Amino acid sequence: MARRDKDNYYLDIAKMVAQRGTCLRRLYGAVIVNHDEIISTGYVGAPRGRENCIDLGHCIRIDMGIPRGERYEICRSVHAEANAIISASREKMLGATLYLVGVEATDGSYVSNACCCSMCKRMVINAGISRVIIRDDVDNYRIIPVSDWIENDESLSGTFGY
Repeated sequence: MARRDKDNYYLDIAKMVAQRGTCLRRLYGAVIVNHDEIISTGYVGAPRGRENCIDLGHCIRIDMGIPRGERYEICRSVHAEANAIISASREKMLGATLYLVGVEATDGSYVSNACCCSMCKRMVINAGISRVIIRDDVDNYRIIPVSDWIENDESLSGTFGY
């Protein structure tokens, strides 16, 4: 049996973290790693003390027919990347890698072309994280240097690339 490579190992952990998510649309898990040590994890869910969509039994974004990548301010949840960043000190995140896995809540398939939203990208940049690795399928992933998000400022072009 072949040993799992490190990036897929951390992505497997991120997928497991996503299972704690409470979104009715998509479950994301994030793991921040620096110097081969897990710094923090995060999943999609309502702020502490507020009811989650799975507890309420509905999602306002589904009810309103809001497509992916739009109107995040209406969502009850905090994104996985944000929750992971909130739970870590900036000192430990400097130069770190954020591993991200998105799974469709309805059928468990991987989210096609998953990526951080524009707000999460800004948080990743400010946290000092150096790269983001996003799972595409069980064995394949994309490595995104955060410097690309700095150099190609989507807020100037209006191209948000969800």
